Amino acid sequence: MKKPVFYDYYKDLRFDNVTSSRYRHIFMLAYWPLFGFLFWFAERVLPVPAYNVVYTPLDSLIPFCELFVFPYVLWYFYLIGIHVYTFFYDVPAFKKLMKYIIFTYTTGLVIFFIFPTCQLLRPVVFERQNILTEFMAWFYTFDTNTNVCPSLHVVGSMAVMHTAWHTRGLDSKKYKTAFAITTFFISISTVFLKQHSVIDIIVALPICMVAYHLFFIKEKDITPPSAKFYKKNLRTS
Repeated sequence: MKKPVFYDYYKDLRFDNVTSSRYRHIFMLAYWPLFGFLFWFAERVLPVPAYNVVYTPLDSLIPFCELFVFPYVLWYFYLIGIHVYTFFYDVPAFKKLMKYIIFTYTTGLVIFFIFPTCQLLRPVVFERQNILTEFMAWFYTFDTNTNVCPSLHVVGSMAVMHTAWHTRGLDSKKYKTAFAITTFFISISTVFLKQHSVIDIIVALPICMVAYHLFFIKEKDITPPSAKFYKKNLRTS
């Protein structure tokens, strides 16, 4: 497959045409600060009489493993990377990514406001003392254990994978496999680091599948019916 070349899609971008159909997708990025504010509000301001504890017996069978710090932290670069790549290399894929993000993350916010959750899985004392457990101890100090269901780590990694599967230069079989494996390890890292319950993953998956169907499968073929008829006759003539 021919490698994508950075193209000058934005060479004519100016203040007076930023709202044109060619460039208005840029404003979709405004969702991120809006989401950040609403998530902060749900976490730090919204009064919650009592959180619903998320737990399944399977959670107790999964050991804490600090090695999963690597895929867990990779998520931040993973999510930012797909935004940057599609923004410059494949604008249609970027638009679908942002629709996916807006749908899934807003769904998560609604759940957080209506049904606030928490998990009580974090270890009080680590069995091993090393740089990775020290990192997690520090991470726990500011990353709360509330509003965990669905897991936004899982939602974000699924968004990256689904977008990559339909992005120029990333849609080959080897890349699809690589993104699937990476997403799998990022998702399970949330339970091995005791950041989430298995239930948080399970709840996130159907939300992602609905978004995938709406913005990648359903929008995949938007050819007008007349054009489809013409192409069909062209092939059979």
